[in-house]
Amino acid sequence: MGDILHALPAVTALRQAHPDWTIDWVVEPRWRALLSALDVADPNPVRCVAQPLVDQLYHARTRDWRQRPLSDQTRSEIKSLRAALRDADYDVVLDLQGAIRSAVVARFANSRRLIGESNPRERIARFLFTERVATTQAHVIDQDVELASAIAGDDLIPAYPSLPLDRAAEAWAETTLPPSRSQPSVLINPGAGWGAKRWPIERFATVAQALIQKGLRVLVNTGPGEEFLAQTLSQQTNGAIFPLSCTVAQLIAVTRRISLCIAGDTGPLHLACALGRSVVGIYGPTDPSRNGPYGTRFKVLRSSQSRRDHTRHAAPEAGLLTIQPDDVLNAAAELLAGEAP
Repeated sequence: MGDILHALPAVTALRQAHPDWTIDWVVEPRWRALLSALDVADPNPVRCVAQPLVDQLYHARTRDWRQRPLSDQTRSEIKSLRAALRDADYDVVLDLQGAIRSAVVARFANSRRLIGESNPRERIARFLFTERVATTQAHVIDQDVELASAIAGDDLIPAYPSLPLDRAAEAWAETTLPPSRSQPSVLINPGAGWGAKRWPIERFATVAQALIQKGLRVLVNTGPGEEFLAQTLSQQTNGAIFPLSCTVAQLIAVTRRISLCIAGDTGPLHLACALGRSVVGIYGPTDPSRNGPYGTRFKVLRSSQSRRDHTRHAAPEAGLLTIQPDDVLNAAAELLAGEAP
């Protein structure tokens, strides 16, 4: 989720610079809602508010393929995707993820030009590129813009992405979260990709309770397998939070309606940034100068003790534990004060 959201400003800039170009995207099906709200079976996709950026989407179920690499279904899906990408006869393919799996899928197109970073996230991937761009910027969004500029022929400027408008999801959000001028909404996302990035749930509960006491509506989003976090928050706030169990499209609709997002280095935080919402980022082993909040009003909390480490430890990183609830509440108060009319 985060990788797609980080890539959107670059691809949006490319689209704005060349509105007549065909731009397609290969995506894991579970994240397609970040790019399109159209029916999967639509035979004639067109750019519109429901699919504002790309012309066509292709699905690559790489997570399932890794789990069943030799199954007939996996081989059939790979063969079908490879054929479709080759038939499209692309002039250039851009790998904005820098992973081995994304580079392999990019090779399916058999394009003469396959562009990626000279120092990608997974270094082996660089050997699959035909062109390597030496990026100089610190943030991954700016790096993606540098890659896209290699196609555009000039230096692009990051652009605010237009996320799809899913009318059913918007209607759901209006019904589930009726607007209230007197009670702004704060979205808390307590989960994280791995334990070292996860701020203690008890501290999230303290923050949630304080916000509720200030008259704010506190929404709690959790991903699959993280439902226990919302249950813990509900118990520790006497059921005063509003737990969310929603699709990606519904999360987009909800995020459009919030005043503030509080989260660690997670997809929902980057979604809030993409939609121009204020954010408080609670960072530990990941480096906010590379993948922190971008393009919106934000406060990043990170201890000077924290060091960049993507090792997937289960326990919270030591520097992360030095951040206290009052630090988060002070940052939130400053941002919310800026939201006042």
